[in-house]
Amino acid sequence: MYIKSTNISEPKTILWQNKEVSTGIFKIPTQNPIYLGKQGVNNDFIADKKVHGGTFKACYLFSADHYPYWKTLYPDLDWNWGMFGENLTVNGMNETQMMVGDIYKIGEASVQVTQPREPCFKFGAKFGSQNILKQFIDHGFPGTYVSVIEEGLVRTKDKLTLVDRLEESLTVAELYNLIFSKVKSQNLLNIAVSLNILPERKREKLKQFIV
Repeated sequence: MYIKSTNISEPKTILWQNKEVSTGIFKIPTQNPIYLGKQGVNNDFIADKKVHGGTFKACYLFSADHYPYWKTLYPDLDWNWGMFGENLTVNGMNETQMMVGDIYKIGEASVQVTQPREPCFKFGAKFGSQNILKQFIDHGFPGTYVSVIEEGLVRTKDKLTLVDRLEESLTVAELYNLIFSKVKSQNLLNIAVSLNILPERKREKLKQFIV
């Protein structure tokens, strides 16, 4: 795996239900390295810090491998890297192989995989259709947020090197399916709620489904 593109955004205002809403989802590629800080990516706009940025969502990664699928569904959009609001577009990233809790070295930074991205109305607004929310959930490849263990600069072509993996965890894809599926695996639920790398609020939500 390696970084295909580094992306950041300026503040942008969209109209949602007759109200002006600020968002940072309109990211564009930058030719410069980006600095991964523990609370977020330097110079990257975050509109709502309750749901983006911070310890568990300091940086968002999305796979370049999934772009062709979405380009086929939405061919009329102005496509570029960063289209999904990711800070790092990663070549070769696969959520069925990446585990929650995995620690990777990327450039000068070290990061830990925390949780998949759950789409919101701003994502739908960017794609021009709220139908993409269900499509994104059903497709099952959501990208992942990471926490930043060691801050530092990341550049295009930097490799992601796996440094450490938890003895027991679940893949990003498994966690994503667990969050949205009506019938939830009790085994995976028990694993998920034991992971301290998941925010307490997320674990408490999942605990409600344990029989």
